[in-house]
Amino acid sequence: MSGRDELTADIVARLTARRVTALVGPRRFGKTSLLRRVTAELAEGGAGIIWVDLYEATSTADIARRFDAGLAATTGPIRSALDSVAVSFDLQLGLLGMQLTRRKQDRPDADAVFDALLETLIAAGESAPTIVVIDEFPGIDRVEGAAGRLRTKFQHHFQEIGLVFAGSQPSLMRAMFAERSRPFYAQADLVEVGPFSAGAVDEIIRGGFRSTDRDAGDLPGRVFDFAAGHPYRTMQMADSAWRTVPIGKQVTPQHWTAALELLRRETHLACEAIFSGLRPSEQTTLRLLAHGDPLFGTIADTLALSSGSAQHAIDSLIDAGDVAETDGHRRVVDPILADWIRRRFPR
Repeated sequence: MSGRDELTADIVARLTARRVTALVGPRRFGKTSLLRRVTAELAEGGAGIIWVDLYEATSTADIARRFDAGLAATTGPIRSALDSVAVSFDLQLGLLGMQLTRRKQDRPDADAVFDALLETLIAAGESAPTIVVIDEFPGIDRVEGAAGRLRTKFQHHFQEIGLVFAGSQPSLMRAMFAERSRPFYAQADLVEVGPFSAGAVDEIIRGGFRSTDRDAGDLPGRVFDFAAGHPYRTMQMADSAWRTVPIGKQVTPQHWTAALELLRRETHLACEAIFSGLRPSEQTTLRLLAHGDPLFGTIADTLALSSGSAQHAIDSLIDAGDVAETDGHRRVVDPILADWIRRRFPR
């Protein structure tokens, strides 16, 4: 992923040294793209990559299904080791999803299968250089005891198998590795995946425009001012601008205006869906934050937002990664959503 060279090198070094790593950042901050780049580099060096996605996991059976799918999708030298070990547990990788659709009395025991899959992963991982990616790790928190079982299985193998976690609920991700009551307490280095720097935005946009015979002009600065380095929105805005500029031409203020309107049209329905899915107190809190207004006081009172509701809403929004707090300053993480709110609910 462009703009992440130093971070990519850092994570590659951590995993090569078998330092358990947890990536923390809001949704659409490029964690998965970053991990794809990291694992591609590690795979070129001979490591086997096992990727497990726990997004919105709901039960032990669901988690077992995710691990089964991850192991079945693995390629390279480690795959033969996985199949060989799986047979010893009477497992056929990739078939669990189908087996779980059988009548209740004919289904495999989810707890036993989960344990067997973890044993398979670990045994195969000890036979060859292996990196395990567990994406959307907070999903495991919804299933009682699952994180503890994972920790128990891996605890004696951290020096043998590279392990990296990622998740889009920053507060929960930090808690899972920083609270003493959690199974993975103090077991991973927390690495923040933050916004792009102004320099990275400039490099990405100028390079992309130059490679297609266009001149970015002052576009990088405009994009950075608007998106504040939000990775996904930065790339969207750059693409919208690129589509408005003919080959051989330089970006003008008119191109920027057209690009912004294009992006607003393309994201309108998505922003509306996101906003309508929030609780009323969260909607009102985002309205205040988008306009830079205080959450407590006269303006909040006119919107019928009590101090208790505001505090509960801001805590929930921060936990979900929709709002970030830095040095006491709170902001809406998604600049396009904030822009939509300002236009939809003007002062």
